[in-house]
Amino acid sequence: MTSTETAETHLDPAHLGTITVIAWAGENVEDGRDMPFLLAYSLGDGAAGPEAGQQALHQLLATSGLPVGGRMLNGARASVPVSVLVEAGSASLTMAHLSAQCLVPEEWSQAAQKRGQVHFMFTTRPWPQGAPGVVVSEEDLKSFVGDEDTITAAAHCLVPVSSLRK
Repeated sequence: MTSTETAETHLDPAHLGTITVIAWAGENVEDGRDMPFLLAYSLGDGAAGPEAGQQALHQLLATSGLPVGGRMLNGARASVPVSVLVEAGSASLTMAHLSAQCLVPEEWSQAAQKRGQVHFMFTTRPWPQGAPGVVVSEEDLKSFVGDEDTITAAAHCLVPVSSLRK
C-alpha cells in the first residue's frame, strides 16, 4: 500500500464534538437578492479536544467529497452529498455521518423557495460561542463567518432545497 492508502483512518464521531447549524439570509453580492445561508460548525468540545475535532471534521468532509478551502460546488450542476429539506420554519440538513435540524427565519425560507438552493458552508474552525440555545448577535455571526480563517477552513456548496409540499 502507498502512504495515501494508509492515511485514511477511522472517523471517531466523539471527536467531532457538538455540531451546530445556523441559518441566515443575506444579500448576494452577485445579484443583490437575498441568499439563504446555512452554516455547520463544531463547538470544539469533542472528546479529544478542539484540534482532534478539526482533524475529524477535515476527514468527514474529505470522505464526503466536500473540499475544504476549495472551490464552490454547485449542486445544480453536479451531485453533492448534502441535502436540505425546508419545511414549517425549519431546515433539515443531511450528509454522511450527520443529520441536523435548525429553525430558520421567514426571510430565509422565502429566499430558499425563490432561489431553490442554499449556500451551505461547513467550517472546520470551532466556534464555542455559537452554542445551541445561545442567542448569536448579527455582529458576532458576521465576525465569525466573515473571518478569513473561517472561510478558508470551510467547504462551500450550493445545495438544492426540497420540501414535503408539491
